[in-house]
Amino acid sequence: MSSTASRDEERLLVVGAGPIGLTAALALRAKGFAVTVLEAEPEGRPRPGSRAIFVHRETLEHLEHMLHGVGWEIAANGLVWSTKRTFWGDKQVYERTYPALDPNVLPHSTNLSQTATEGLLLDACKRAGVEFAWNHRIESVTTSPDGVELTTDQGAVLSSPYVIAADGARSGVRRALRINMEGDRSDNAFVIVDVAEDEANPLRPERIYYYEHPAVEKRNVLLVPFAGGWRCDLQCRPNDDPTQFDSEDGVRRWVARVLPEKYADRVTWVSTYRFLQVVAETFVDEHRRVLLVGEAAHLFAPFGARGMNSGVPDAVVAAAAIRAATDDPSQARPAIEGFNETRREAALYNRDAAGLALAHMQARDLRIRIKRRTAAFLARVGDRSGTWLDSAPYGPRSRAKTDRRGTY
Repeated sequence: MSSTASRDEERLLVVGAGPIGLTAALALRAKGFAVTVLEAEPEGRPRPGSRAIFVHRETLEHLEHMLHGVGWEIAANGLVWSTKRTFWGDKQVYERTYPALDPNVLPHSTNLSQTATEGLLLDACKRAGVEFAWNHRIESVTTSPDGVELTTDQGAVLSSPYVIAADGARSGVRRALRINMEGDRSDNAFVIVDVAEDEANPLRPERIYYYEHPAVEKRNVLLVPFAGGWRCDLQCRPNDDPTQFDSEDGVRRWVARVLPEKYADRVTWVSTYRFLQVVAETFVDEHRRVLLVGEAAHLFAPFGARGMNSGVPDAVVAAAAIRAATDDPSQARPAIEGFNETRREAALYNRDAAGLALAHMQARDLRIRIKRRTAAFLARVGDRSGTWLDSAPYGPRSRAKTDRRGTY
């Protein structure tokens, strides 16, 4: 923790104990604030599914700067795959294996279930002195030029000069402030399945993407390993009935076709999504006292792992803005506005980037279909087309920022 951590001042509130709320609490502690996290559910609540499994190096670095050892702990508990491969049908069009890891540098990424990440962040928060109020669902939010008052369903009334709202896609704070989300959602459904690894005879840890997998009637399939399991994503067609793929029998059928047959008996979680592509019209309230971060502020299709990995810099920049506003009240409004402008800009960029990846995968446009097939043909004789086919499902690379906006 930074040396400013001894400067505990008036207690600040964070709403939500998911990965971004816990990150926000750590970021505020590193800036010297006393912090209480309010969570609607009980401690130890069940959190099914792997969900956000891909943790970028920039995210690990942010966490390491907040509290020494946290980034390395998450990296050590996760799985780092070294090879990625892309297929067009049954023909491989791209393969890359990364060099061996430098033990003195955080890995380029690590794959770990969100539940495990949250557990490590919760432990870090407790070590850092963060306090928690479980079973407190936000009922109302009142803001003024001087601060925020929150009322919970337990009848508690809490006041704070600033609040960071990290209470997720159904954010009660955002709704109470009547802040709208702007955007749309995917036409195609995606079936997401977690499969437990066979620890006695594990598969090679590599990320594999299939365009038009021949075993599932040419639907796209993504296979990603994480610590203890595999994430299997199946892209449905617009006219598909997802229940044929997310029912117990349906899942067993297609998982046995894209992984070794034994994995059909190792399914641990199934979910179906039509991905939202939305950004809040503003990330702050009218008095610039509530700051929305993570899924309270934006929701993206998961291509490129832009959700949690952009929520972390949201929290970093929010904490820095609150520190600046507290240190110089005459500049409080510009400091909070700076958070609003830079992080909303980042969210719009990520929404558009995920949208480009989604359009590429859905291939509703004839030009995209022609470009994909041409690239698949050319990949037989050159590396450039294969590289494009591998990278396009994830959208353009995020622009890493190290200034006040954090990373994208």
